[in-house]
Amino acid sequence: MTVRSILNTKGHQIMSVEPDAKLAAAIKLLADKKIGAVLVMNQSRLEGILSERDIVRVLGERGAGVLEEPVAQVMTRKVVTCKETDTVAELMEMMTSGKFRHLPVIDNGKVVGLISIGDIVKRRVQEYESEQEALRDYIKTA
Repeated sequence: MTVRSILNTKGHQIMSVEPDAKLAAAIKLLADKKIGAVLVMNQSRLEGILSERDIVRVLGERGAGVLEEPVAQVMTRKVVTCKETDTVAELMEMMTSGKFRHLPVIDNGKVVGLISIGDIVKRRVQEYESEQEALRDYIKTA
């Protein structure tokens, strides 16, 4: 199973903020959309990613005053990305070893989606259920 198959089911919508957006506005977007990360983009160029972990870390270090700072001061700048042709196994390895839960999907230098660990788990559960159903059907006809 590839990233493309997940995006074809999930969709290609991307939530993003600009680097100069206030952290408080980005937090509101995360809360309103019930998501754990948002891409930081300048026009169509990926500049970083802002996750719940980034926010908790900076609040713990610098206090609530950071809410008025730009997202660019808080975001993760070194963003690990994936391609639509990457497999779920490859994504699980990247996420586990890198200790992150969100991967922007890049195609020809352009962001075309965002995959979360939740998307991967959901897809793996669907695969498992399909396999179980196929086995049940096989046993019934044997």
